Amino acid sequence: MPPDGSPSNGSSRFSTDFKARVKYWAPAIAVSLTTFLIVINASLMNVAIPTMVDEFDTSVTVIQGAVALYSLVIAALILPAGTLPSRHSRRRIMAVALIVYAGGTLVAAISWNTTILYLGWAFIEGAAAAVLYPLTYTELRVSYDGNDRATAFGLLAGVSGVGGTLGPIIGGALTTYASWRWGFAIQLLGVAVILFFVQYMSSNPLSETRSSLDKGGTVLSIVGSTSLVIGFLLSGKYGWLLERRPFAIGGVQFNPFGTSPAIWFLGLGFLAFAAFIQYERRLQRAGTSPLVPLHVLTNRPFVSGVITYNIRAIISAGFFFIFPVYLQAVLGYTAFETGVALLPYSLASILFATFTPNWRQYISPKTLIQAGIVCLGVGLVLLYEQTGPEQTISSMAIPMALYGAGVGLVLAQISNMTMSAVPTADSAEASGVLNVSTSIGYSLGTAVVGSYFLGQFYGSVVDGVLRAEHVTVSTDRRNELVIALEDAVETATDATQQQFLNQLTPTQRQLLEGIFEAAMFDAQRAGLLLLVLFVLLLLVASTFLPRQIPDDDDRTDHADSPQDATREGSERATED
Repeated sequence: MPPDGSPSNGSSRFSTDFKARVKYWAPAIAVSLTTFLIVINASLMNVAIPTMVDEFDTSVTVIQGAVALYSLVIAALILPAGTLPSRHSRRRIMAVALIVYAGGTLVAAISWNTTILYLGWAFIEGAAAAVLYPLTYTELRVSYDGNDRATAFGLLAGVSGVGGTLGPIIGGALTTYASWRWGFAIQLLGVAVILFFVQYMSSNPLSETRSSLDKGGTVLSIVGSTSLVIGFLLSGKYGWLLERRPFAIGGVQFNPFGTSPAIWFLGLGFLAFAAFIQYERRLQRAGTSPLVPLHVLTNRPFVSGVITYNIRAIISAGFFFIFPVYLQAVLGYTAFETGVALLPYSLASILFATFTPNWRQYISPKTLIQAGIVCLGVGLVLLYEQTGPEQTISSMAIPMALYGAGVGLVLAQISNMTMSAVPTADSAEASGVLNVSTSIGYSLGTAVVGSYFLGQFYGSVVDGVLRAEHVTVSTDRRNELVIALEDAVETATDATQQQFLNQLTPTQRQLLEGIFEAAMFDAQRAGLLLLVLFVLLLLVASTFLPRQIPDDDDRTDHADSPQDATREGSERATED
């Protein structure tokens, strides 16, 4: 240090370079932490359901309704919310959405009944999350280029994986040793940290000309998204085409012609999106601004990326529906032990998502994605082979790590490949399309894999009891018994289940426990095989991806302002 006590040139330059890099990577840190927070939030809610049922003196169905409504609000608002960065400051949108999100978590944390819980968690947080989700992809698309963009998308995928794994562990610990309310309250600290990095985001909208919101397209997109998600959510319980059980709203039954309500909601959703496309085409021909430019929907690399991404979402939703249930219901793991069993998946997905984005310099991104898909399939097949009473956390380590490596390889490339296929000016609308389709994909995965898994389980239980009693019944009668069992398990609490078991003789109890265990093993194997079929479908879809990530737009498209261009230029000079 010089005699006058001033810092040396070396330390001053290091400090300047460090601050410059923090500012440069601040947008990626902000959106990654935001995604982490939203993923953690959903995991916390799922783990706390039994405790919340007791505290609010309500049913599992009511609390699960909040979870479903949260997903529904996000799916309904993502597409119009995704267009906000085209008209307003990205920094302001992010800050306001985070503050609204914090308000929702506070309301949920202090909720004294389920109505207030629905208001804070499902409506306020859901609306804010609908704004934040598409903004993450948009921000990374326009803030970074080349390898830096690939690294940023890899960071986003890795952090999201961490959130999905830590959520059940943190939620289980807080719910067990403190209160589920702390799971919402601590998110306020996360919002404060994220707001620090948000200040370095661009203050300019993506478009210099501020267009008005496409109100007709917004209404049609909300109707389409909402209807599809509701249809998928109802399909598992009420059937896809014909009614499995009566469906009533406000005491009025709705099963026209003996059909399931799911088929009507799905039909309405597809009709609404067909009308949406026609409406958008008419607006574009008239020279006005549609909600989603049609050239985005006809962009083949983008559409192939969306399809691939969404089949991956179906697999992910299905896997995380059946696997935690299997670990806890059959193997007897706690929420913490379930998190430990998932740890190899988490670590592998984080490592491969974070450190492989730049492998595209040596290996085609398409090849990397397909290698990841193969890892997914091999991991699931190994888990299928292991399924049984002897399965342990250590024996699951390699299959879980393979599955996680596959997820990391796919996510490290697919988000960047999909978003890079559209011009910067359309990145906000493209992000909305990708996110709304992903939300629908997750609901489809939960519905298809979840209903198949539960159907196999309850059916095996009924078959096991009938065999034990040497009773033969018709197919219709068997289906009635399966539905009756589903309803009984869905509405029963732990206390009533224990009370029921206590009424049985030791022999009967042992018989039922054995039947339930065997049924869960059968359901787990069936669910894993179904996921393998989706992996094969994913491999087929990946063949339509481009070999390489499309070239970036002209450099001037990425500079939001002269200050941004100067900052990017100085940053590259520093790196050189």
